[in-house]
Amino acid sequence: HTAAASAYLTGYKTRCLGFFGFTHHSVTSSGMGLRLSQKFVFLLFLSGLVTLCFGALFFLPDSVRLKRIFLSKTESQPVTVGSENDVREHLKKGAKDPEHLRGITSAKGETSTKLKALGRKPSVTNEAKTDKKVAGGEALEDMTLSRSKTDSASKDEKVTSSSNQGANTDTSFDYNKFKKCLLKPPLGIEHGKPSDPQTLQRREKVKEMMKFAWDNYKSFAWGRNELRPLTRNGHIGNMFGEWGASIVDSLDTLYIMGLMDEYNDAKEWVETSLDLNSNGEASLFEVNIRYVGGLLSAYYLTGEEMFKRKVMVLGEKLLPAFNTPTGIPRGVINLGSGTSWSWGWASAGSSILAEFGTLHLEFVHLSELSNNDIYTEKVMNIRKLLNKIEKPHGLYPNFLSPVSGNWVQHHVSIGGLGDSFYEYLIKSYLMSDKTDEEAKKMYYSALEAIEANLVQKSPGGLTYMAEWRGGILDHKMGHLACFSGGMVVIGADDGAPEKRQHYLDLAAEITHTCHESYTTKLGPEAFRFDGGAEATATRLSDRYYILRPEVIESYMYMWRLTHDPKYREWGWEAVEALEQHCRVEAGFSGIRDVYAQTVSHDNMQQSFFLSETLKYLYLLFSDDDLLPLEDWVFNTEAHPLPVVRKSCLQGEGGTHDKTTSE
Repeated sequence: HTAAASAYLTGYKTRCLGFFGFTHHSVTSSGMGLRLSQKFVFLLFLSGLVTLCFGALFFLPDSVRLKRIFLSKTESQPVTVGSENDVREHLKKGAKDPEHLRGITSAKGETSTKLKALGRKPSVTNEAKTDKKVAGGEALEDMTLSRSKTDSASKDEKVTSSSNQGANTDTSFDYNKFKKCLLKPPLGIEHGKPSDPQTLQRREKVKEMMKFAWDNYKSFAWGRNELRPLTRNGHIGNMFGEWGASIVDSLDTLYIMGLMDEYNDAKEWVETSLDLNSNGEASLFEVNIRYVGGLLSAYYLTGEEMFKRKVMVLGEKLLPAFNTPTGIPRGVINLGSGTSWSWGWASAGSSILAEFGTLHLEFVHLSELSNNDIYTEKVMNIRKLLNKIEKPHGLYPNFLSPVSGNWVQHHVSIGGLGDSFYEYLIKSYLMSDKTDEEAKKMYYSALEAIEANLVQKSPGGLTYMAEWRGGILDHKMGHLACFSGGMVVIGADDGAPEKRQHYLDLAAEITHTCHESYTTKLGPEAFRFDGGAEATATRLSDRYYILRPEVIESYMYMWRLTHDPKYREWGWEAVEALEQHCRVEAGFSGIRDVYAQTVSHDNMQQSFFLSETLKYLYLLFSDDDLLPLEDWVFNTEAHPLPVVRKSCLQGEGGTHDKTTSE
């Protein structure tokens, strides 16, 4: 073999030299041309370069087109840690449908994404939230909702039937016992009606804004995800399927505000037209916070079994995203096939902290309703991995490989890409009726690291949260990070007793900074604290406002926990600014530059404006017994989820008599 190989290589070298017009004779007899040793080195270099270029394809992110061209589409399935246990658990709990088991265990490789990175929490530019290309991918074309209501309902019933077997949906969940375990009626004694006439008038104004936004959505964009108020048409987008996001996001807001005709229209659409059997591609994060969260809250508030059936079907469809070597889910999933992949723009095919870290609340409730622990196990596995790996200075970077389980970059942010992970730590503790000690420990440890490394004081005395890039601070704060005032204040009572006042002060200071960024009573997407800037957007690309709720969210929590009247005044300033700058003839629109004298609208009424911004304003001007914080925790899309009182739910009695609950 060695002799044959030597002969082959000799012949190969001769052919190569002949190809370039070189022979031993010409090299030795003439001074022209390159010497044989130089030619050989050149050939080695050339062959190495070709090998390197081809081999590099294997290290490209799965979404890169070159990789899809040169590599087979039928790649072997990735190894899924724990998949056998998942199947065993399903069999133990009664999973009878082989299609279901196949959906849980199969991982179909990775597919390129043409989806845009449009998540609410991972911050992107305003243009990226409409119709532009992102990270080499193109927006999918809008698809019309052509299925009839009858067809959709029929398909959904089939999926529901299959899901009830596969996910072991336990129809014995006792809704009446759940209600008895609440400390107070969800809607208060008089729906949270304030006794102060001015506050009541302001609350009625917010209700009118909601009705105006809803009526225009229904008139011009019914069934689409969001309304384009300037052109009076609908926008589907593609980050959360094509399932009428504004309808599902608005269910609990309409119900809480007592807009019952509008609520009933929304409920009917969900029942007859929300087709969960479609083969759509969507963000795991967005589907979870908007649809799973919205349907869960609608069920818990109303007791309508239809909402429960729908959410259990949807919850099961999300499980294949966790079929990775680490159990860390990928960001995008095809809800029909179960195939999942990472965002094309995510560094080295990584998963995003604010996405895989913002599943816990909803998945715990999916387990509660289905009597199936698989949902809780999925999110607890994420927590287990995060506890195991090393964290730089106690911080959690924004990018994590779902394959290796290691951090991909050391970029830390309390704004986009990181924010709701921290929010869900403290809220997991509160939602567990303060029994989830692991979540509590993780939250306060993370907060300590944030204070040590990210919390800064500007020359003008404003407290803000900078971003951390491998040890170097970027002195900017995003609008998304303004939720943190509310986060810190709801956890103030449960940390070390000697730090309670410190946390209250920190929450107040952050909220004050975010109010200062609202120089025109509406704030920019990001603002800076360098070069003499104080809470000001110094870049044109940061000046837009897309009806975001985070600052108002902190106002609401600060009001609930301090009753300082300034927070209601600041909230009213925002209402007046929304009316002046964002209200148009057919709805509400974001604006492109909060500092411009002439308003330029972006032609988008965001779904979260109905779910969060207006809901938080309504609660700000309501009494505290409307969705009391003792009983309810809001997910990151402002969908209220109840505190899980295990001892009460598993026992015979409730925490107060049945008459009061009803």
